[in-house]
Amino acid sequence: RRRPSDPQQSPDRNTSWVRVYPPQTPSPRFRMHPMPREMRRISKGEKKIREMMKHAWDNYERYAWGENELQPVSKKGHSAGIFGKTAMGATIVDGMDTLYLMGMAEEFQRARNWVAENLSLNDVSSDISVFETNIRFVGGLLSCYALTGDSMFKDKAEEIARLLLPAFNTPKGIPHALINIKTGVSKNYAWASSGGSILAELGTMHLEFAYLSDITGNPVYREKVDRVRQVLADLDKPKGLYPNYINPKTGRWGQHHMSMGALGDSFYEYLLKAWIQSDGEDVQAKRLLLDAVKAIEAKMLLQSRSGFLYLAEIKYDRIEAKMDHLACFAGGFYALMSWVLSDDPSVSKEHFMDIAKNLTNTCHESYDRTPTKLGPESFRFTEQLEARATKQNEKYYILRPEVIESYFYLWRLTKDQKYRDWGWEAAQALEKHCRVEGGYTGLKNVYQTDGPKDDVQQSFFLAETLKYLYLLFSDDSVLPLDQWVLNTEAHPLPVKNRNPSYRPSIR
Repeated sequence: RRRPSDPQQSPDRNTSWVRVYPPQTPSPRFRMHPMPREMRRISKGEKKIREMMKHAWDNYERYAWGENELQPVSKKGHSAGIFGKTAMGATIVDGMDTLYLMGMAEEFQRARNWVAENLSLNDVSSDISVFETNIRFVGGLLSCYALTGDSMFKDKAEEIARLLLPAFNTPKGIPHALINIKTGVSKNYAWASSGGSILAELGTMHLEFAYLSDITGNPVYREKVDRVRQVLADLDKPKGLYPNYINPKTGRWGQHHMSMGALGDSFYEYLLKAWIQSDGEDVQAKRLLLDAVKAIEAKMLLQSRSGFLYLAEIKYDRIEAKMDHLACFAGGFYALMSWVLSDDPSVSKEHFMDIAKNLTNTCHESYDRTPTKLGPESFRFTEQLEARATKQNEKYYILRPEVIESYFYLWRLTKDQKYRDWGWEAAQALEKHCRVEGGYTGLKNVYQTDGPKDDVQQSFFLAETLKYLYLLFSDDSVLPLDQWVLNTEAHPLPVKNRNPSYRPSIR
């Protein structure tokens, strides 16, 4: 989820429906456990979202198999951008666990075979995003391993993670943003402040690397992300806030730009989810989380003239009354925080849930105030307008999931029907405005019902948007929240001690 803006680009803890294969036994032929579909009534919503997934997947398989993404209007493959124009099968790896959850066994088997026979990054000779490779590839493979027990996925995940390790070879252990796999040379984006690494990228590797160490017995992955965490913990925070850039050589902050949207968002998400994943053992994550949200509430959580709660950005002590679509994950973030902290007397569960509901309502407004009923990349608040994009380069929609993600968490934790209703509205809008014969495309202007398309079916549309829609209409027994934690690309990873699918190494 946490990529810089680019238009091209309470449940029963004893219930777990996944099939548990012996840890070292690959499944030569994929088999579905009956619980996801056959043993429960399938809702109208689930059926529709599954049909949408099939349309997206079948067209990718038909026109772009092995490429990173599909161009659904042109009906051809697309592999430019964050993976350095290298065809790495990003949609396959990103979409596999969604196929699994939806019971699409034949499609999953073909995807598994492609991964086993073709997925290799060893010869990639262009710069690729360390962050995106981690959340999509390492995260997606680890999720498939947890869901199936097929050790091929674990081996592939470790193979890729090992190739990312040279990015951490900096004076402070803060990873660079880009790495050339073939040469091992890493660097940061030229546009990043003071040559800095990006907070949302360097802080969004903990779930995957900690879990990988636990299931392989190799401590190096956890050691890398623990060192990053400690550097951040030791730094003085301006007004308690984390700037979006940190220099990997000096360990000092770059420009004081703070955001819960692009460049900052998933750092905070992973503090919460690392604590959940560890079953409460990662007390450092909890402490940093509570300190951070206290500062965010004091400095960045604002209310518009009509009462809409939103997360503003700060640039050199100046408030920018703008909220990114990416920041709309915060509704689900605060709801999840309210739930997991319900037994902690030092915090108010009700207070966090009120913030969650209000932020989610604001993000819904950003959708509802467009004729397409899909939200813009960013929206602003002024004396004249609220929850609307004002700049042309903020009006696009690239099939992003964050608003629907918050609907999912709010539904699971409140059971208020309006969240399913809002999700259904979004699904209908996707069908009306983004569906084409060759798949699903983003929009260049959500304020035009017949505006131009961007001709990209993002891999995260299958990994996140359709998964969250499906989960929104599913029973709580599908990925119970006390057994599974979803990474920032919506890949479910098991919770330690509570989920038998965790499968720690016996080394």
